[in-house]
Amino acid sequence: MEQSKAVRAFAALGQETRLKIFRTLLQEGPDGLPAGRIAQMLEVVPSTLSSHLTLLEGAGLIHSRRDVRQIFYAADIEGTRNLLGYLTRDCCRGRPEICGDIGLLGDLAPEGTFQETREKGVI
Repeated sequence: MEQSKAVRAFAALGQETRLKIFRTLLQEGPDGLPAGRIAQMLEVVPSTLSSHLTLLEGAGLIHSRRDVRQIFYAADIEGTRNLLGYLTRDCCRGRPEICGDIGLLGDLAPEGTFQETREKGVI
């Protein structure tokens, strides 16, 4: 991940409502939520929510999909992993025994999910 992209992502998360939106979508999983439901859950005016969602999507932290008349938003897991990987890439001077699970984040991680990696005995 490029530093400029990481800066955009952290700037997007550096606001309370956007952080709540992002955490809500992470908890929801890959199916995501319709914009109206997010607005209702977090008590955010739809027009304000729209600008927050646009910023988070532009930062590569969420993505959207249209389903007939609704737009669903979900956390971009790969973008999130890459951001965390960017932060932790050089953690503990490259000594994985100190870093533990942190080394499984981001674009340097082995193929598959954290759980798949654990099942294969990598960690």
